[in-house]
Amino acid sequence: MSATRQTVLVVEDEAAIAETIVYALQTEGFHPIWKTSGREALTWVRQQPVALVVLDVGLPDMSGFDVCRELQKQGAPPIIFLTARSNEVDRIVGLELGADDYLAKPFSPRELTARVRAILRRAGTSGAAPPVAAAATGWSHDEGRCRISFHGQALDLTRNEYRLLGALLAAPGRVFSRDQLMVAAWDDPGSALDRTVDAHIKTLRAKLREVAPEADPIVTHRGLGYALREQ
Repeated sequence: MSATRQTVLVVEDEAAIAETIVYALQTEGFHPIWKTSGREALTWVRQQPVALVVLDVGLPDMSGFDVCRELQKQGAPPIIFLTARSNEVDRIVGLELGADDYLAKPFSPRELTARVRAILRRAGTSGAAPPVAAAATGWSHDEGRCRISFHGQALDLTRNEYRLLGALLAAPGRVFSRDQLMVAAWDDPGSALDRTVDAHIKTLRAKLREVAPEADPIVTHRGLGYALREQ
C-alpha cells in the first residue's frame, strides 16, 4: 500500500453493506479497514492511525454513539455515521456528538465516497493518491489526471472504460462480479446490464492488445466475473 493512501475505518456488522463500502473506497484510492463491532474498532484506533471513520449506529455490541464518545476521548478522526433510521433526533444527536456527517440507509456508495473525500479535504488531507505505479507490472495509473498507461503508453479510454480498468487495477488478482463493476463504472448501475460490462471488457482487451499484442491482462472467471492478472 502506498503511504499516501488514506486509511478509512469502516465499522459495520452487515457484510453486504460493508463489502460495498470497502469496494467503493478502494476504487476511489482509499485504504479501507473493516471491523464488525465497536470494541474491535476502538482497539484498532488505539493501535493504528486512521484518516476517517465510517461508523454504523446499530452495532451488535454497543451503540455507534457510544463508540463516537470513546473516540472523542482519544482525539477522534472525522466520523460519518450510517444508520437504518432517518430520524431527525438521531441525526442531531450524532452531529452534536461530533460526527462530521450522517447518511441514512440505503445510500449510494458514490455519495459516501464523495462525502469522505469532501470531509478529508476540509480537514486538510486529501484521500487521493498521487501518480503511482499500479501493483501489477506494466501499469501506471495517474488518478489526478484520470490516465492509465500500459507498458508506457497512455490508453485512450471512455469514462466507463477508465472506471472499469481502475477498479481492476486497485486490486490485482481479486475477482470482481459484474454487479461490482457496474457500481464502480456507472453513475446509475441499475441502468446497465451484465452484457454491457462484458462489452466494455471486450473493448478494453482490444485496446490493450493494440499496445501489447501478446498480453492478456484481464482474466475471465466464468460465472463469477473478471480480475486483473497478477504478475
